[in-house]
Formats: sequence, structure tokens, C-alpha cells
Amino acid sequence: MTAPNKEVALSHVNSKGEANMVDVTEKAMTSRTATAVGFIKMTAETLALIQQGDNKKGDVFAVARIAGIQAAKKCSDLIPLCHPLMLTKVHVDFEINGQENEIKVTSLCRLTGQTGVEMEALTAVSVACLTLFDMCKAADPTMEIYGIKVLTKEGGKSGNWQA
Repeated sequence: MTAPNKEVALSHVNSKGEANMVDVTEKAMTSRTATAVGFIKMTAETLALIQQGDNKKGDVFAVARIAGIQAAKKCSDLIPLCHPLMLTKVHVDFEINGQENEIKVTSLCRLTGQTGVEMEALTAVSVACLTLFDMCKAADPTMEIYGIKVLTKEGGKSGNWQA
């Protein structure tokens, strides 16, 4: 993983050790993008139900995609110190891996603003995975969600990096 070369500090904690929302007032408005990934593993039978469109709750991917997009837009309502952001793009996609009986979920979030969109990308992936679980839990309560992480971050003062 290539991470920024800078002194490590917790930005959401003030000098007294109290929770603190970062003041971004003086930060420049720049184009910012983040991508994230997560996985959900399931039985071969459950994956087949999804692929064949036979899930009793409906189009699993359509519902999970909308849930992921909506979650990114609501990130600041879920994570206490996140800034409310005016996202200009949220994309959620799915890739089936039949050999591993898993679905890879990816998200991309973009805006022009004063703070990054990593949390929104992570939230989109997390909620999309949770929605896949919810849509399929009757068929497979043993599903496993794992590997949620930021893949790339572009823009802002600290520049670009990728996992």
C-alpha cells in the first residue's frame, strides 16, 4: 500500500483528546475521488439464485446498487464527524467470481470540495454488501462480508495514493 508520507496524527481529536470535527473552511476546493472495494462470500446455490434472477426479493443487484448510492449520500448522518458533502458522482458495481462463490463490490465517489470522499466510498461498499446479505439471507445465512477497504484516493492537499 502506498500511503502519504507525513506525520501521523488523529485529525478528529483536539489537543484535549476530545472528539472534533475538522475545520475545512480554509481548504481549497479541488476535485476529489475515492474508490473502495468489499466482498461477500456465499454458497454456490445462493450465487446461482442471484445470477438466474430467482431471488424472491427481486433484482438483488439493482436494490444493492441503489442502497450503496443512497448510503454514500447519507454518510455524514451515519459517521458522526464526517462533513455533509455535495457528491457529484457515486457509482456502485458488482463482479461475480463463480470460482470463489463471491461478489466483489466496488464504489467510486467524486466531488469538487474541501474534503475527501473516502468515507463515502467505504459506506457505499459496506451498505451495498449489507443489502446483498439482506436480500439473500433466507437462502444463505452463512454469508460472509470481508475485505472492505479504500483502493484509491485522488485530489486534495495530500495528493493521490492507491492500495
